[in-house]
Amino acid sequence: MSKLKENYKDSASQKFSDFMTGDLEIPDSPPARKKPDKQDKIVDADEFFSEFTISDDIQRRELYQAFRHRRFVKHASKLYSIMSAVIGLIIIVILLITVAYLPKFGNKSNPDNNIVSQRYIENGLEETGAVNIVSGMILDYRAFDTFGESNVLFIACCCVLILLRNDDDEPKPDEDVIDFKRDIILEKAAKFLVPVILVFGIYVVLNGHLSPGGGFSGGAIMGAGLILFANAYGFERMERLFSYGTFKKITFGALLFYGLAKSYSFFTGANHLHSIIPLGTPGAILSSGLILYLNICVGLVVACTMYGFFALFKRGRI
Repeated sequence: MSKLKENYKDSASQKFSDFMTGDLEIPDSPPARKKPDKQDKIVDADEFFSEFTISDDIQRRELYQAFRHRRFVKHASKLYSIMSAVIGLIIIVILLITVAYLPKFGNKSNPDNNIVSQRYIENGLEETGAVNIVSGMILDYRAFDTFGESNVLFIACCCVLILLRNDDDEPKPDEDVIDFKRDIILEKAAKFLVPVILVFGIYVVLNGHLSPGGGFSGGAIMGAGLILFANAYGFERMERLFSYGTFKKITFGALLFYGLAKSYSFFTGANHLHSIIPLGTPGAILSSGLILYLNICVGLVVACTMYGFFALFKRGRI
């Protein structure tokens, strides 16, 4: 999590925010530049900017204000505001038009009150290969919705990372983390419970197509195990198991595989083509086509998101 700094008002993010909202103070005229005399030394551009990077903040502010004074920057700011309003209005209109085509809520003749539910119950096992009808529904019939939900979790975690991540080059020691205290009882309990929780979470994920469970519930269990480990042993030891690089690779890889896998399924289904992915024998662990693998992807994203939120709000590291 980013530290609170006394000079936050002079930070780049605050300057950009003031620049976009028009609150940045603009001088009446750009700072006058001294004309070089014949005897003045001509400084190379690279040398000038290398000296400028080590100068004080006053010079940076003056140069930034002079840049802000230019007309095209003002026009760009106005254009940005107009385009934001236009794009927002377009999205609202598209959503309203879409809602207008939806069937009336509560009507007995709606497909979701008869045809859809009947299709799930009667043909779900044959068409998806999943014994658990719920998993077959959310990861096959409505896999696109589930993919959107997983992306929402990922985007939410990215937003929290932008706001709260600690950007220091050197990581904070555990003694500087709020509310971190070594507890021998918690450490001994976590030493026994964390492996059990993680194994149980993996079991729930892998059996989601056979029994109640799946990626969301199993991922929440695994995330709880990671949180318990971080509480017991601190974020420094936790980084050996789960670092920021691990978070990026797992979430990106899981969402990429999910998108590619379901793109293939959507393409073959929409064009009535035969899928080369077998459904397997219902009731076997390796069955139900892609549902098992999609459950794994969803579980990884949920576990990473849960632990990421905890670590960032706890002023830990990720």
